[in-house]
Amino acid sequence: MTTTTALPAPSRTYPSLRAAWIPMAALCLAFFVEMVDNTLLSIALPTIGRDLGSGTAALQWVTGAYALTFGGLLLTAGSMADRLGRRRVLLVGLAVFGLVSLCVVAVSTAGELIALRAVLGIAAAAMAPITNSLVFRLFDDKALRMRAITVMMVVGMSGFVLGPLLGGTALAHVSWEWLLVVNAPIALIAAIGVRLGVPADRPEDLTNDRLDLPGAVLSITTIGLACWSLTSGVLYGWLSAVTVASVVGAIVAGIGFVLHERRTAEPMLDLKLFSNGTVRGASIAQIGTAIAMAGVMFGLILHFQFAYGWSPVKAGLANLPIIVTMIAATPFSEWLAKRYGHRIACLVGAAFLGGSLAGMSWAVFHGYAAIAACMVLMTIGLRTVMTICAVALVDAMPANRTSIGTALNDTAQEVGTSVGTAVIGTMIAALVTTQLPDGVWSSDLVQSFFHGERVTYALLAVVVGLVAGYGASTLTDSRSTEEP
Repeated sequence: MTTTTALPAPSRTYPSLRAAWIPMAALCLAFFVEMVDNTLLSIALPTIGRDLGSGTAALQWVTGAYALTFGGLLLTAGSMADRLGRRRVLLVGLAVFGLVSLCVVAVSTAGELIALRAVLGIAAAAMAPITNSLVFRLFDDKALRMRAITVMMVVGMSGFVLGPLLGGTALAHVSWEWLLVVNAPIALIAAIGVRLGVPADRPEDLTNDRLDLPGAVLSITTIGLACWSLTSGVLYGWLSAVTVASVVGAIVAGIGFVLHERRTAEPMLDLKLFSNGTVRGASIAQIGTAIAMAGVMFGLILHFQFAYGWSPVKAGLANLPIIVTMIAATPFSEWLAKRYGHRIACLVGAAFLGGSLAGMSWAVFHGYAAIAACMVLMTIGLRTVMTICAVALVDAMPANRTSIGTALNDTAQEVGTSVGTAVIGTMIAALVTTQLPDGVWSSDLVQSFFHGERVTYALLAVVVGLVAGYGASTLTDSRSTEEP
């Protein structure tokens, strides 16, 4: 495989992570910037509101617009990449992401910022599944693939976790617009690395099927309305007209999607793939991991900044055990998979997830050390289930459908993120208060908040344990990182 650059053409696969440092660094950088943008602006919302004269509802859409277009377009972007070329689509996504980020300097209203964030979500959707798919294709060795996916997940989680910390630190020195402007040079560097280090797709690795436009529209509508209905339930109430309409619309569009995909000769997502226990179970288990991570992350943001009164920087640093453990747990997770196989290893990981959430319901009353210990246990479970399921899911897909496989993996996690956030937001609103006050909380409110967290994390422990456990139970007993 050759490229048009003046440098020696990269081989199609690499013998080690070190040999692949240019494409790995570029793909990790692309993945980091798209993930950090999920949470980066959350810490700047009060400042944005003052500068643009916008209300609370508009500020919700500043973050929600990105999440909705990102989650709704993942499957469509993965499908396009399997047809048009993964590197090509990624480079276009990076170019759009960088150029649109620069446009923030011309933003003068909340509506303009919301539109800009929606376009950024579209560009990010074109990047997310493809970065993971390309990492998977850099290596023939299955152990290297698993380690590469681990690196990507550590980077992605770091971006998600560190978003508020980086944003809070930057706001102490620059205006909020710079939080988006910085995306441009990062996207440029990532694009150069991808162009130099990632070989172009071979025609035989792509599918010649036509793009399933009706399926794309139905999938976007289904996922978008489903994610929005969860957010709407928290904001406007579960029986409000907008929430009920969103739920009904998601159900109708979902049924339409299933019927269409079964009838069309060239489906965007071949539903027969779900007859494979690995594809079905890995997707379900990934929903469980995302519910756990989103529920804990959202809950602890409130816990540290409001109940403890910590600054955004200190609250961000308090989440570092997640990142450190994600790296440190790699040998343990790989040993589990090699010694007991995918199914048992992921069942153990699901037990860690459920157990850590149950422990978190106790730890919220017992200080940061207890919370940090539960974060470590949860991350061991996340590391085990997320990595094994990601590799198994992509490996179980046909060779010309790897991007749709990673898109399915990312979509499952996006759905789980929406569910986890909605569950903890709804429970806190129901058990504590619908409007969290500013300033120093009274001791009574703090205790009420801790009680709400206790009930919420206990509920999440049951939900995550059942979802992740069921998904893990359908995997194979393979003791490698390769699914049959």
